[in-house]
Amino acid sequence: MTNPLRILILGTGGMAKNHAEGFSAIPGVTVVAGIDTRPEQLAAFRQTHGIPHGFASVDEALAWGDFDAVTNVTPDAAHHATTLPFLAAGKHVLCEKPLATNAKDADEMAAAAAKAGVVNMVNLSYRNVPALQKAAAMVREGAIGTIRHFEASYLQSWLTQPAWGHWDRESQWLWRLSTTHGSKGVLGDVGIHILDFATFIAGMDATEVSCLLQTFDKAPGGQIGDYVLDANDSATMQLRLANGALGTVAATRFATGHLNDLRLRLYGQTGGLEVRFEKQVSALRACLGADVQTGTWHDVDCPPVPTIYQRFIAAIRGEGVAEPDFARGAALQRLLDQAEASALKNGQLLPV
Repeated sequence: MTNPLRILILGTGGMAKNHAEGFSAIPGVTVVAGIDTRPEQLAAFRQTHGIPHGFASVDEALAWGDFDAVTNVTPDAAHHATTLPFLAAGKHVLCEKPLATNAKDADEMAAAAAKAGVVNMVNLSYRNVPALQKAAAMVREGAIGTIRHFEASYLQSWLTQPAWGHWDRESQWLWRLSTTHGSKGVLGDVGIHILDFATFIAGMDATEVSCLLQTFDKAPGGQIGDYVLDANDSATMQLRLANGALGTVAATRFATGHLNDLRLRLYGQTGGLEVRFEKQVSALRACLGADVQTGTWHDVDCPPVPTIYQRFIAAIRGEGVAEPDFARGAALQRLLDQAEASALKNGQLLPV
């Protein structure tokens, strides 16, 4: 018999829809409550998703207490303050990425989760990509031998075309370009994804990072209304992995022709892998064995993988591993912090 679980959704913005639908689709799981300081938005969200209870604050929800787990879909800067009370109350927590906006807060969250002994996971959504998981499994099986080099990129083009909306007119995009509105730029927004993409598949952490950041002029005076457009638009990084392997990582919002695409080329002493995620479809190619002599690449079949929502519930039920957890989220935040520090020092190589 499936163990019933009750989920509370913290924050009812755009991503919350995915969480509500993802959890509601799992047998034995019920979304029982939502939290938002905006009563009208909360009421509309509850009505759309059939959620019986609503609260204006974390304290109100904890005083009620009739839930087993929380999914935190608040803005990045709110993750730290809003997650800690739930951990202290012994609730399982799934938190949107990034775990926090600085390493100190992320480390505190990871430590609190470990102390609480609850399931804790961070939503690095590209872990749901079949080609990523298959490539990681092949690396761990030794398919390409010792890794020596890699190239990774996260390519977006929403500053050069309006496929997702007009960035210069809509607040949902403008805030991402302004540090005073909480943005860490493309490095903070999607850098965490591509860094996880590369190092998770490689199966190694980065030990050193060098980074350059660039902000481009996008409006007269660099400002649109209340939004000062000073957040970084493009980032390039060099990483050294634990075994000495070197690689480059890039992220940009000026990759004209790429709506939201990730790529990774990973080279070992006995083979190579190429992972692509383009237009929501993933693909994996490999050059292995005798094919190395002729440079011949072949497609690799990649079976579907469970979603983050399914993995979170499975971990709570003792049927799966809680991965990626808060400790992983904190490690990535330390890497991001050092990349940002490197950029302030004109790309100086820094330890992680």
